[in-house]
Amino acid sequence: MNVYQIVTDRILTALSNGIVPWRKPWATHAPKNLVSGREYRGVNVLLLSAAHYECAYWLTFNQARNLGGTVKKGERGTPIVYWKVSEERNGKGEMEKSFLLRYFTVFNVNQCEGIEAPPAVFRPAFNPIEECERIVTSYVDRPRIDHGGNVACYIPSLDRVQLPTREAFHSPAEYYSTLFHELAHSTGAASRLSRKGITDASSFASHAYSFEELIAECASAFLCTEAGIAGSTIENSAAYIASWGKKLRSEPRWIVQASAQAAKAADLVLGMAASGSNEEQAAEAA
Repeated sequence: MNVYQIVTDRILTALSNGIVPWRKPWATHAPKNLVSGREYRGVNVLLLSAAHYECAYWLTFNQARNLGGTVKKGERGTPIVYWKVSEERNGKGEMEKSFLLRYFTVFNVNQCEGIEAPPAVFRPAFNPIEECERIVTSYVDRPRIDHGGNVACYIPSLDRVQLPTREAFHSPAEYYSTLFHELAHSTGAASRLSRKGITDASSFASHAYSFEELIAECASAFLCTEAGIAGSTIENSAAYIASWGKKLRSEPRWIVQASAQAAKAADLVLGMAASGSNEEQAAEAA
């Protein structure tokens, strides 16, 4: 039995035993308005978090000016939305509320001059794990890796991995586990293993996308095992995979099929395999 099969069996065992919900392994701070101190809600949290700024504080152009600062030349704001509520009487004389969706533009404090945000929470220095660093450097022709913001993702159109800062993670092991997950996604690019979940831009939230997530998390678990840090990350991996519970119940062979594709992804990152042809990989992923 090879190491990939051993890890897959551990994940399956954890799934059968029940796992606590997967958690985001880095510290997050809800975006807030610098002047009012209020946290943004709903879709605005997603809009602002996706802007990749480490500072949690935002303000409008006029708010920046009123504080004696200014928005840096050339900076572009981020639109956020709100509901304008009004009341008026209907034909029966009853008061009725109406809602109109509006938007306005805000800027992160880092986009401004002459304005200081509250001090950031102290975070201890990051201590790299030598074996994990070796694995990252073993990935020939790897994508660009950028740090900052509040999201972890692989962007196929740019062939770029985006992660929060290393210090934001709860532990170095969780940083590398997340990095390995995104690097595994990158192996699905057309120039590498050409997996539909990555090459097909319309596949988000589809069957192919769900399967791709399983591949990436299994590959991350394999790479964590190779690096010797699986002991502190395997339950998170199993819990993340369990979050696809409905899909797994309807497709019981998914985890086994995903682990086979994940082995190819892990091997590519480790420099142990070359990219296969598009046709070959597409057939094996079907």
